[in-house]
Amino acid sequence: MGQAWRDWGGVIGVSACALPIVVALVVALSRWRQKRGVPARVAWWRSAAEIGAVAGTLPWIWMILTPGEGPRQVHLVPLRDLAAQAAGDPGTAVAQVGGNLLVFAALGFFAPIRVAALASPLRLAVLGAAGSIVAEVTQYALDLGRVSSVDDVLVNALGAMLAGLASRRWWQDDVTRPLCTS
Repeated sequence: MGQAWRDWGGVIGVSACALPIVVALVVALSRWRQKRGVPARVAWWRSAAEIGAVAGTLPWIWMILTPGEGPRQVHLVPLRDLAAQAAGDPGTAVAQVGGNLLVFAALGFFAPIRVAALASPLRLAVLGAAGSIVAEVTQYALDLGRVSSVDDVLVNALGAMLAGLASRRWWQDDVTRPLCTS
């Protein structure tokens, strides 16, 4: 746990300090929408979904784009890294898999609430995979000393899909339907 705190304590601290700003942004955006005629409930959910998706994803992107200590590597054989992690230290495996499940979880949770076209498990998995591919290519292109792995893409996509399923009760709510502008 000490190493994790040394590696990611700054991200955690900044994220915790930013939480009141995130709440203030949701409130301000919701009020702005309400002044323009959007019903209060719809304004709140849309604002929370937009700000939540960004604020919940950025810390994880910051973490995965933090330079590592090794040479950059690419692992393209599916499930090889996951098998190696399962055979290794259980704490490391839980941290790796758990972290990768959370990278696009906020995006997967909020996206179908805000954008009705994303309200399907397959589309959420594709959204998570697309975001993950961008992150993995960026890690490699910037030579951050990290492993760019197809397994990270798979687990990130699964995390987005599972988080989206957790918000399923709100997918068909009135907050995802377009508003009449007349």
